[in-house]
Amino acid sequence: MSGAAAREGRRLLTAASERPLTFRTVVGQSRAWLPLIGAAALLGSLGMLALPLVLAAAIDAVAAGENATGPMLAAAGLILLGVACDLVEASAETACAADAAARLRTGLIRRLLAAPHRIARFDTGDLVARISAGAADAAHAGPSTIGTLAATLPPLGSLAILIWLDWRLAAAFAAGLVLVAAVLHLFAKQTATAAQHYQIAQSEMASRLTEALEGGRTIAAAGTIDTETRRLLTGLPALAHHGRATWKALSTAGARAAIAGPLTTIGVLAVAGFLVTGNSLTTGELLAAAQYAMMGAGLGSLTGIIAATARARAAVTRIAEVHNLSAMSYGTETLPPGAPGRLELHEVTVQPQNEPPLLKNITIKIPGGALAAIVGKSGSGKSILAETAVRLRDPDSGKVTLDGRPLPSLTHNEIRRATGLATARPTLAGATLADAMGPGRPHHRVLEAARAVGAHDFATRLPATYDTPLPDIPMSGGEAQRIGLARAWHADRLLVLDDATSSLDLLSANRIEEALAATGRTRLVVTYDALLAERADLVIWLQNGAIRTVGTHSTLWADPDYRAVFAR
Repeated sequence: MSGAAAREGRRLLTAASERPLTFRTVVGQSRAWLPLIGAAALLGSLGMLALPLVLAAAIDAVAAGENATGPMLAAAGLILLGVACDLVEASAETACAADAAARLRTGLIRRLLAAPHRIARFDTGDLVARISAGAADAAHAGPSTIGTLAATLPPLGSLAILIWLDWRLAAAFAAGLVLVAAVLHLFAKQTATAAQHYQIAQSEMASRLTEALEGGRTIAAAGTIDTETRRLLTGLPALAHHGRATWKALSTAGARAAIAGPLTTIGVLAVAGFLVTGNSLTTGELLAAAQYAMMGAGLGSLTGIIAATARARAAVTRIAEVHNLSAMSYGTETLPPGAPGRLELHEVTVQPQNEPPLLKNITIKIPGGALAAIVGKSGSGKSILAETAVRLRDPDSGKVTLDGRPLPSLTHNEIRRATGLATARPTLAGATLADAMGPGRPHHRVLEAARAVGAHDFATRLPATYDTPLPDIPMSGGEAQRIGLARAWHADRLLVLDDATSSLDLLSANRIEEALAATGRTRLVVTYDALLAERADLVIWLQNGAIRTVGTHSTLWADPDYRAVFAR
């Protein structure tokens, strides 16, 4: 794929992800496959409708002593056409669902990674369930819609042909269709409710399983394996209950169909028999009428399609809760060349909906090239301030600027090039160590960052050095922090360290700070280390999400409350 085509694909994907996700939009995203699915379904249905008439002509020809070769060949052709249409339809539906699932998962993952703070209310296991099983169910929205439309052809076509044969046959058939429609309506309602509840119970179990896997060592050490196992399985009864509700709805519909379908067929046959005795209908037409009655009143395929549609609708509703969260938008500006990395926050407030504020009216100015320490007790808003400074979240009010440019006005590439964030417990991703240290960066830049943070010696001791697969690397907390620091080292104006050297020894932490100072970049450091705060040009002391005071460490040290911040 050319670069222009790839960019256009990303643009269309981004544009699609910005639209609210509904069942209709999911169907629309599958439009490349739907004409083929619809054509195959239409041809198959028309062939199925034509077959009884052709067979009736063959029977009447035999009964009259005429040559039935033509009708029999036509019947064989219609059967082969039906088989071919079924194969094409099944293949196209599989490909369509696979494409739709991939598109939905890509959009959801882009949304999760683009605005991670907005999804904090969702459990990890719940999100995984929505992205995996939920996307797979929702992906059938297009095929199930076409299937539903195609499923109306047999009863409507049967009704039309029966009208053509004799209006009295159609009247008997229409009466039976009322019963069939009532059965299908009730089945659709019960299945939709059961499917939604089943998916919710499935997500709740996935959430508990994820929590248990993340805390597996703690559970084993505490000797609470049996207790946790029981907790994990508490959702099984609910899952089984909603699963049984789905099967109950299906079996109940089958039982009702066992009454409605045969009643319709019997009604049509009774009328047809009366017409045959009056010579208004031939023997072949009698058999054709019976086949149309069974075809139009049959519920086997309809119940499956309705169940798939119900699951797709329920899944789309749950996926939309994540997809429709507002994502960050970016501007078109770049930073002025040669500027020092001056960071300013003006009356910044971060307050999630229906929750207390995490930051309240924060106003600070950090000169370019300065070292600013953020201190405060746990829960004071330090990490939220760090995330806001590099635009991993936007304030609900107020403004954040870097070298005079509001962060939302900058392009995505510009802000990620200019800023970086390293944390105390970095999440490392990538196929190899080099990928984790510098995703997408040239090898020489990865080496430069690794040497600066003291990770080069660690890397060279590995079997394949920087090409060692990440899952195969045994690492301590300090080594993980070095890798996280190397990943953020590319930032050329502002580097934010959220307790990112807490697992390093004092000498290593000092060397990293010296290397940072030599680059001239602005540094915003969340720390509990009094020595690091002492070296800072200014200290921002947070308390309950607000600035208690800003000053130098030596000035603030006289306050016993300030000293208590470092008493860990």
